[in-house]
Amino acid sequence: MSTVPGPAAPSPASRPPGSDNSAWVSGLVLFAAVVLIVNGILEIFQGIMAIADDDVFVSTPRYVFRLDLTSWGWIHLILGLLVALTGFALLRASTWARIAGIFFASLAMLGSFLSLPYYPLWSLVLIALDVFVIWALCVYRSDRPSYY
Repeated sequence: MSTVPGPAAPSPASRPPGSDNSAWVSGLVLFAAVVLIVNGILEIFQGIMAIADDDVFVSTPRYVFRLDLTSWGWIHLILGLLVALTGFALLRASTWARIAGIFFASLAMLGSFLSLPYYPLWSLVLIALDVFVIWALCVYRSDRPSYY
């Protein structure tokens, strides 16, 4: 029984730059997917709280952006569902999920910016996490199999 050798794997020097993912980049994308899932779930709960009872949130009467908390709650609820679903799809290494993850993290960053006067420390933490998610999804190349 003879074995026919398959094509040799290209050496790292012959690959184009940026075509391979190191383990840490894949780990960062996995972390970004989990952050998106958790952020989506938190957005869902935040939306439910705003829809159910407007008195849960702090209100600043002289803020430039005046939003109705019930409509803001529906926005959080729908956005949270989309963000969580995108995070789950990102675990499957979907290209569309990477692009959607960048888009939704950008929207979440904008929402965190708008809530800076209400919750400054929490908003800054979320903005930093969103920047990390965007960075991790931008540097990832989808030449690896899905995570599960």
